[in-house]
Amino acid sequence: MGGSAKSIAVMCVGNKLMLDDGVGPAVYDALVERYEVPKNVSLFDLGCLTLGHIDAVRDFDVIITVDAVDGTDTAPGTVFRFEPDAMARHSGATASLHDLKLVDLFDTAALLGYECEGLCLGMQVANASPSELCIGLTPPVAASLDLLVETVAGELARLGSPLRPRKCVPV
Repeated sequence: MGGSAKSIAVMCVGNKLMLDDGVGPAVYDALVERYEVPKNVSLFDLGCLTLGHIDAVRDFDVIITVDAVDGTDTAPGTVFRFEPDAMARHSGATASLHDLKLVDLFDTAALLGYECEGLCLGMQVANASPSELCIGLTPPVAASLDLLVETVAGELARLGSPLRPRKCVPV
């Protein structure tokens, strides 16, 4: 890109009212609280990824989604890194909990001539479908949240856009 930093969108997907489905928004909150974000990085707290986000494929060089995953046969709190095609074209073990996946967005955007790089970061959940609305993460997912936050930070550093920790402000 001729020396300029890539424009990066971090799209944190999920519903805070559905226990572990709120892992994406929990990552968003932690990133905002802990880090100063470079100007070329935009953080988004999304309920769901929709076709309304097609312009993001046009406007950003890289899109990273952060989402809950289920059916991996791994322990809750396990962190995954998938290319969009590897995660979203499969059902079951590597499926996002949401109907529209990053690869679906990319495929639709490609029909309009838009394209960018993509990466999916996810965490195996313990319970993303509570019988009642409930804010918070289950204990194993909450215990692994920092690992997912640091994975996002590591990916941004790998892309040349490291986050800077916020200075602690005395209370």
